[in-house]
Amino acid sequence: MKYSQLIGIVLAVFIIVFCHLPWSIVTERNIVISGMFAEGTSYGRPGLMNIILSVVMIILFSIPKVWAKRTNLFITSICFAWSLRNYLIVTTCYYGECPQKQPALYGFVFLCFMAMLMSFFPKVKMEEG
Repeated sequence: MKYSQLIGIVLAVFIIVFCHLPWSIVTERNIVISGMFAEGTSYGRPGLMNIILSVVMIILFSIPKVWAKRTNLFITSICFAWSLRNYLIVTTCYYGECPQKQPALYGFVFLCFMAMLMSFFPKVKMEEG
């Protein structure tokens, strides 16, 4: 894919943006949970790891070396796995209180998956010999 690196960079930027959007709402306690603000819960900042990994992804998508592309496969896979972990933690019902999932949570997981797919198609110039 010709534009996979550019698409990967754009997806990583959108992952950072989606970490600041509301992921779920617990209506019984009036709590809005996002990737960076989960006050009133014991989640901490569930999206902080994804933001750090997205910054690393942007750097690795920009470097035109084989080692960077191979490392990026590993980093994007961890980012996707961490997004699935966040999905499971944020949407779990506790003591009969089930949060309402917001569209940003689904978009967040989808963006991490697409970034992982873009890392499968690196644009690397190979030298013969």
